[in-house]
Amino acid sequence: MTAPLYDAVLQLAQDMGAAGLPAGAMTAILSRTVAARPGEDAARAMLAGCLWAEGARDAAIAQMGEVAQRRAEPEARHALAQMLLACGAQAEGEAVLAWLGARMPANANLHAARAGVLLRIVATAADPQALAAARTLGDAAIGARLVRSRHCLLDGDLEAGWAQMAWRLRDPGQPGIGARQPHGPVERPDPADWRGRTVLFHGEAGHGDMIQLLRYVPMARAAGAEVVLEVQPALVRLARSVPGVGAVVGWGEAVPAHDVALPMFHLPWAFRTVLGAIPRPIPYVAADPAEVAAWRARLSGLPGLKVGLAWAGEKRAGTVFEGMDAARSVPLAVLAPLGGVPGVSLVSLQLGEAAAQARPEGMVLHDWTGELYDFAATATLMQALDLVITVDTACVHLAGALGRPVWLLNRHDTCWRWLRERADSPWYPSLRIFRQDAPGEWGAVVEEVSKEVVLF
Repeated sequence: MTAPLYDAVLQLAQDMGAAGLPAGAMTAILSRTVAARPGEDAARAMLAGCLWAEGARDAAIAQMGEVAQRRAEPEARHALAQMLLACGAQAEGEAVLAWLGARMPANANLHAARAGVLLRIVATAADPQALAAARTLGDAAIGARLVRSRHCLLDGDLEAGWAQMAWRLRDPGQPGIGARQPHGPVERPDPADWRGRTVLFHGEAGHGDMIQLLRYVPMARAAGAEVVLEVQPALVRLARSVPGVGAVVGWGEAVPAHDVALPMFHLPWAFRTVLGAIPRPIPYVAADPAEVAAWRARLSGLPGLKVGLAWAGEKRAGTVFEGMDAARSVPLAVLAPLGGVPGVSLVSLQLGEAAAQARPEGMVLHDWTGELYDFAATATLMQALDLVITVDTACVHLAGALGRPVWLLNRHDTCWRWLRERADSPWYPSLRIFRQDAPGEWGAVVEEVSKEVVLF
């Protein structure tokens, strides 16, 4: 392949991508280009991106790894690190970031990225040198501040954590902020300014995050605001049950006129939430009484303790959350001991791809999830259960917000909201936490839960 033809093929691939054509449409072209000119890295890097978009993770990492070995520029190695981390290969990704950090000592965001990776690996404290370097090398480094945010929140220093988290709005690449919030300098909102005004609080993260933050709606109303919520469609009916809420619309729907628009993760910051004063107006969401009564009648035929079970979080393939989603999920087969606990009837709360996992031998799992079309519907079933056992997904927040007894099977690299080494939660009084001793090791957790459920 001649150099002009090579350049023309690359331009064609770029134009196809810009036109929004599927990655698969480019993979064949780029594969042949790489075979014809194996020493040219631009096509190989593009091929890695296409393979990644198609879900061919190992092949994408192999292609990007070959580029990273040859090129002195940091971009290829950084892309390789992100791929490794997204696949859950934290140690390998951290090693690449460490290599980059040694050669780019003035890059605060690289140090912050490494500190964040180590924080996820050890789940106790970020690497002191990496975090100190990120802190010293520039307060304007958004990555450094976001890592510090998680570090502070895990330690229970919520005030500092919210302030650092606000810097996410200065990063146009942060997912989930949306068009409602302009990127730029951020000041702490003052609820006193909301009196007599209509304030739009818009969702920006996952379903569980938004359920957790709905507790602030009554406080905003008490401050004199007319509250309008813009949330994910699956949360609309549930959000309408929160005391003090006005209009509730789903993403993509027309939004009522409003005076102020704020992302929902600004609410803990606005109300100066600290560890000893987390608002807990439990329950702050409600389930329809008639629907709850219908579920109780249906479940009355099940013997013993009625336990809801969710074993996997949403799978966000191809995103920075992919590794975390895998780490927080438990294969249903690993939960087989729960199926053998006498006096317990298991009821599935699992939705999505993981719901199709084969039932372990001996596990009877009653499944009405086809009727759980949104979180309000799920809430009615939860109210009829005696206990919910779940991994770190929206189910734990819904059960906690309803005040239902809920047990969390928590991954080793815990989310900031569950703090460090606690078996309870200041966010949800009805929550009990069972933590992994090491990444990926669920056996001891399931064994403990199986013993404890007998005593519940």
